[in-house]
Formats: sequence, structure tokens, C-alpha cells
Amino acid sequence: MKKKKSLGIMIDLSRNAVMSVSALKIFLGIVRKFGYNTVFLYMEDTYEVEGEDYFGYMRGRYSLEEMKEIDDFCASVGIEAIPCIQTLAHLKTYFKWGQVGVDCGDILLVDDNRTYELISNMFKTLSKCFRSKRIHIGMDEAHMLGRGKYFDKNGQKSSNEIIKGHLEKICSLAKEYEYELFVWSDMFFRPWNEGEYYFNEYKEPPKDAKEALPENVQPVYWDYYSDNQKSYDIMIKMHKKFKNDVWFAGGAWCWAGFAPLNKLSTRLMKKAISSCLENRVNNVMMTMWGDDGAECSRYALLPALCYIAECYKGNFDEDKIKQKFKRVTGIDYDDFIKADLPNLLMGDEPNYCESPCKYMLYSDVFSGFLDYTVSDGVGELYKKYTTELSNVAKKTRKYGYVFKNLESLCSALEIKYELGVKTRNAYKNGDREALVHLAKVEYKELIKRVKAFHDTFEKQWFEENKGYGFEIHDARLGGLCQRLDSCAKRLLAYAKGKIDKIDELEEEILPIPNRKEPKGQPIDYGHYGRIVSAGVLTMSM
Repeated sequence: MKKKKSLGIMIDLSRNAVMSVSALKIFLGIVRKFGYNTVFLYMEDTYEVEGEDYFGYMRGRYSLEEMKEIDDFCASVGIEAIPCIQTLAHLKTYFKWGQVGVDCGDILLVDDNRTYELISNMFKTLSKCFRSKRIHIGMDEAHMLGRGKYFDKNGQKSSNEIIKGHLEKICSLAKEYEYELFVWSDMFFRPWNEGEYYFNEYKEPPKDAKEALPENVQPVYWDYYSDNQKSYDIMIKMHKKFKNDVWFAGGAWCWAGFAPLNKLSTRLMKKAISSCLENRVNNVMMTMWGDDGAECSRYALLPALCYIAECYKGNFDEDKIKQKFKRVTGIDYDDFIKADLPNLLMGDEPNYCESPCKYMLYSDVFSGFLDYTVSDGVGELYKKYTTELSNVAKKTRKYGYVFKNLESLCSALEIKYELGVKTRNAYKNGDREALVHLAKVEYKELIKRVKAFHDTFEKQWFEENKGYGFEIHDARLGGLCQRLDSCAKRLLAYAKGKIDKIDELEEEILPIPNRKEPKGQPIDYGHYGRIVSAGVLTMSM
């Protein structure tokens, strides 16, 4: 019997933004028209597990009834809904409740009875909610596996040995539900590649790595970054040494802050899909991660999702792709892709996964080490983007809220992007008059614009997601406004001679270490905890 070719999307529902069931249905209805027939629901601890009251507690988890409703809808439109969970690492938000053993970091304690009780309850619950006999059990990026509590209890063992034993136990639990298992494949490559996943040249996988993967487990090769087809060709060839039926997971970039990276996604994934077609890889999924708060609307990625689906079908004709997009969405492709603008500062296409719309919004105006990336004139560019996004918002009622949000973001960045540099320059030059103007005019206006952005972002969030998780953005944006107000007061105090210096402005801005980008160019730097301060933001749990 010929196997179905699967073209899927993977929606990250674990970074605070759990899509409402109604919004998820609408979104899946659109991508189905693009040609997607599979959805992986990435749920670390955002689904109900029977017998585990604290699993997903206060995280917006899907109830059993909601998961059944999602599965029923998917079946009605020809989409296979597959749970995509974690059974090794990436469970740190659950660990805070002390309900299960921890090896170290975000990694479950392998070979502990409680670990397998939890995984058994996961399988039992999900089997009641989803028709599919396929389930993705994660197991990626467990970099410190076996080096914490596991080491204390069992001594030193290789990652391959630990994973092999863990997988055997999981396979035994899954057998009761006739599950076919998927795993992310990186942990089968890292132990024999100095901790790295990707290879520049083909290398034969060692026997112990291949033996660590059970027969009934399907490895999924993920790569969101490679910018040449050769890299994909090499990795696919190496994966086929594990299993002939390779799955590929690419990236539709919505994890670079508040704005998407459609053009980066299409550039990279065009090469990835070409490799898949040439190497007879029939099963493909596009991941839509929501790293560090899931700020970006999933709808903002519709151009890339359409483009990639057409490439998968063998259509690389951009005019025809744009026509397909217009038929499905009712909007011109070239208009919709302007959602990328807040991240595009160095031309029409990003060099890589730069995220200036996020890091320069949150970069501190006094101790902003990211001011090293600032070049003159970007504020005016954001002013231009504000107008362009406003024009797109007026053209579509259905998606207008997405573009209105990006418009208000650019309006704030028109001031915010260069404000730290302007402040430091005025301070260094002893221009107290300029400091007063900045404090009374630009800081005050920026606070007003950040609040306006908060309101449009709030509308977008509740249009698409459950309420859980927005408290993080209330805190971040509210904290930004408070910080701007605090800094403005200190500028006025200094200008009036009430204080003799501003400590943070006394310090010189140093180059960003270990970066290849020259001064004045945007970088990939998207984590709020790293952006907002060089100080201690949180202590480990």
C-alpha cells in the first residue's frame, strides 16, 4: 500500500500563546487550501493529562474536550492532527511544581519510575483525543543528559546509551496504543560530532548511534538555518543511514520578535524543498516556533507557508505562487509580505534571522549594549514603514489587526531605535538642553506610542490566543514604560544639576562579542532576558 505524502505545519503552543480552538480552526482552514494535510500540535505542557493536575496548570492547556474538538475539525477538512510532545527535555515550566524527577535543567530523570508513570499518562490521555496513531515524542536538545541527578544515581554513561534505554521504555509504553513514534534527530548526531548537529561534509554514522534508534521510531531532521542546498543534501543522506523514510522539518520564521521573516523563510526553504524533492523525501513539516513569548501572529507567516507548499508541489514559479496566495487570502502577496518590514533594516531581504524590532524595542536607553548595532537614519525608515503598514491594514478587514499592530510597533521604533544613542551622545557632549528636550518630548512621546502598541498587540493576542501568557507582555511593555519614565526623570535631574552624573551613561558601549556583524548592523538577538539588562533578571528555579 502506497504511503500518504505528508505536508505539515507544526504550531508551537508552548511559549505562552495557546491558540483558541476557534482561531486554530480558522487558521487550519486557510493552510488546508494551500495544500497542507498534517498539523503537529507542539504541546510541552499545554494539554490536559489525566491524573496529572499540575501538568499545564495555569498555562492555558487544552482540555480533553478541546483536543477532541480540534481533532474532529481536522478530520472533517482532511488534516491529520498529530500531538507533538516532549518526553525528555523542554519541560522546565512543569518542573516548577516539583511533580517529577529532574536530571538537570529542563531534562526529565531517565530510569526513574515516576518519569514513565507521567509518560504513560500522556499516552493514555492523548490516545483518547486524537485519531492519529502517530505521535511526536520530541527528545531534542537534551544537551546535559546524564550529567545531573542521573549521574549521581547511575554514574557516567554515554548519551546514546541513556537515550537507547529511555526510548526502549517509551516504545514499550506506546505499544499498548499502537503508536508510531517520531523523534527530533539531533540527539543521535551530537554525541559523535562534538556536540554539534550539522555536518559540512558527509560522514558515516557510527554503529552505536544507529543502534540507539529503535526500528519503530522515525527520526525527524530539522534545519531552519542552512543557506545552501548541499547542507540539506548531506544531512538527508546521513539520515537515510538511520531510516530510509526520512522526515524533514523546516522553518517558517515567526520567532524573531513581533514581526515575521517570510523572505528569509522562503529563501532558505526553497533550497531545503529542492533537496527534499531531489532526494525523494516525501514527508515535510514547517515549524512555527514561538520562542520567548510568541509575539508574532501566525497569520503573518501566510506568504511563506503558501510559497513553501507550492515548492513542495514542484511549482517554483513566483508569479503563479502569488496568484495562488491571492485566490486563497484575497490579498496581494507583495502587500502581505510587508509584515516583514519591522525586521528589514539593511535592504529588501535579511542577511539572516535578525530581530531588531524586538531587541531595539526592549534595549535599555541608558545601559543599552545593543546600541552598538544602531546606524543613523533608521528612525526615519521606521516612519516610512509605519505608513506602508497602515496602507496594507486599510486593504484588509480580515487581517487588518495584524498590520495595525506592526504599524504601531514601527511608530514606537521611529523614536526608540536611536533614542539610546541620542541620549548617550547628548550626555557625552554635555548638552543639557538636548537632554531636557529628549526627556520632555521624545521620552514622553515614546511612552505614549509604546502604550498604543500594547493596545494593538493585546487585540492581536486575544484575536488568536487564550488569555494565558499575556501577563508576560503586560509586564514587559509596562516595565518598558516605567523604565523610560524613570530615565527621563534622571535626565532632568542631571540637566538641572541635582545629580552630578548618570552611571550607565559614563560607560562606553563595547562591540557585541563573538559576532561577525560590523558596527551599525542588525543581529540575531531575540531573547528578552538577554536584551533588557546585563544584570540578573531571574534566578534559576
